Amino acid sequence: MTTTLQQRITRMIVVLTMASAIALPRAARAEETQLDKMRAKISAFVGNMMEKQGGSRIVYKVDTDGLREAAVTDLRDDVYKNLRDGHIAFSGLAIHDGSVEVKIADAKGRDQLERKLTSVANTLPTHAFTVTDAGDGLIRLTPADAALAARQHDLVEDSIAMIEQRLKDNDIKLASVQPDGPDRIRIFLPGMMEPERVIAIFAKKVRVSFRTVDLSMPAEQAELSSPPAGSEVLFGFKDKRSYLVSKDSALDGDDISYAGPGFATGTKDPIASFTFNARGARRFAHVTEENIGKPFAIVLDDRVISAPVIREPITGGSVQISGNFTLEEANRVAMLLRAGALPGHLSLVEQQVVQPAAKP
Repeated sequence: MTTTLQQRITRMIVVLTMASAIALPRAARAEETQLDKMRAKISAFVGNMMEKQGGSRIVYKVDTDGLREAAVTDLRDDVYKNLRDGHIAFSGLAIHDGSVEVKIADAKGRDQLERKLTSVANTLPTHAFTVTDAGDGLIRLTPADAALAARQHDLVEDSIAMIEQRLKDNDIKLASVQPDGPDRIRIFLPGMMEPERVIAIFAKKVRVSFRTVDLSMPAEQAELSSPPAGSEVLFGFKDKRSYLVSKDSALDGDDISYAGPGFATGTKDPIASFTFNARGARRFAHVTEENIGKPFAIVLDDRVISAPVIREPITGGSVQISGNFTLEEANRVAMLLRAGALPGHLSLVEQQVVQPAAKP
């Protein structure tokens, strides 16, 4: 769930100016400094408004307890995928004491696996790892501390993105959302003297689900009478039409590793795209293989974003969502997909009503 500089800067401005952002390549450290400067300017502006008007100060803590477990699980899935794709003979692939262990008798196979994993780690800091030779063909791979720190950084940034989008969706146009230490987020809301209103917004987690469409009766008929057992009627995010979908989800937001806006090849229409993790890619490949010729609904908070017909098995793990989106809508959908995929949740640390400074 990588967040780019242009997106981050624009997301902060969007709360103030209602602008929108698109994805650009990942920022380097020099650009991170630019981001810090932009945040400082926004913080100063909002701080001045707080002094004049008063408002609310809210602090959340991002739950990072599951990061190490998620990192080890992802590493195991990456190891399995590379072993399978590279036709490398192995045995005993398992997670043990926070590491991934696998036995590869052939030295060339061990080198091949390490090269492939290192290639990914060089482009994705969250996938960095260390390798220990345990002897007799057994190797132990452990997520590096730097990888865990990078995951925590991305988790905080994606949480900030979710907070900013939720504020915008609830017509809260003036706010400063800033990181506060390694795992906390500070929100300043000038003029708002009811922090409970904002806290209620984040009490509900974004729900992402992928469901089969029930074709046993028209959705309009189910809406007027009653849907079949195990199905329910939901409405479209953009088209507002009714859809009859299964209540059970074949996959959920936890299976998404990245989501972002973009443009369709050829038409250049705005789209939202996302990528499953290794586990989700395997599940999605199976689901699409079992449902060729049938529509499949992508659902956000009980609204159907898209319900495309599956033409062939989708085995690569990458999906594009089109739906006559504006660029802002595509960006919003991508942000909500990322929010639904967050491995942690927000816990309230502090809420405070700030009174305006006394006039001289």
